[in-house]
Amino acid sequence: MCWYADPVPTKSAPNPSRRSETARRAILTAALDLVGEVGYAKLSIEGIAAAAGVGKQTIYRWWPSKGALLFDAFLALAGEGADGQAAALPDTGDLAADLKLVLRATVDELNDPRYDQPMRALHTEIVHDPALAADYAERLDGPMREMKKERLRSACAAGQLAADIDLDVAVDLLFGPVLNRWLQRTGPLTADYVDQVVDTALRGLTPREP
Repeated sequence: MCWYADPVPTKSAPNPSRRSETARRAILTAALDLVGEVGYAKLSIEGIAAAAGVGKQTIYRWWPSKGALLFDAFLALAGEGADGQAAALPDTGDLAADLKLVLRATVDELNDPRYDQPMRALHTEIVHDPALAADYAERLDGPMREMKKERLRSACAAGQLAADIDLDVAVDLLFGPVLNRWLQRTGPLTADYVDQVVDTALRGLTPREP
């Protein structure tokens, strides 16, 4: 997490918004640390509050559930190192290479213990919490899907993909296998697997004409 040093104290009155932001960061950090230590099933608002040094009501004032809190904690973790520029998939003109680059980075994140536990917990909670599922779709999955579709639109315009493909289905074909293998633990997530997924999806499953 990104922490910023407070300025040198002065005689002026404390800034309430700064105190709130400090407390918020402490809560998000505590949630990520605890879910990695005890797992999602044993994660509790009480435990997060104690680790963050705040009261339970402070947490409930900002988040309606531990699922919603964990989602914001994950977004904060995913945002580390962001430079403020608009996000977009790489577009070098080589669609296969660009997709492999993105999916390899995705695999690196899924294999990172900092992401693994929070993301598994988040996916579990989404299944049972329609409100959280809607928030996830609006704030993360929807924008990410649109970025992927935009890259595929560029490939269609360049004649690298058929102009009439269903972009949502194409995104599922390219990115779904990696997420499914990670979620179901059906096999190792490797760069070689990513390359096979991309090559198979772009080539298609039907035999090529001689």
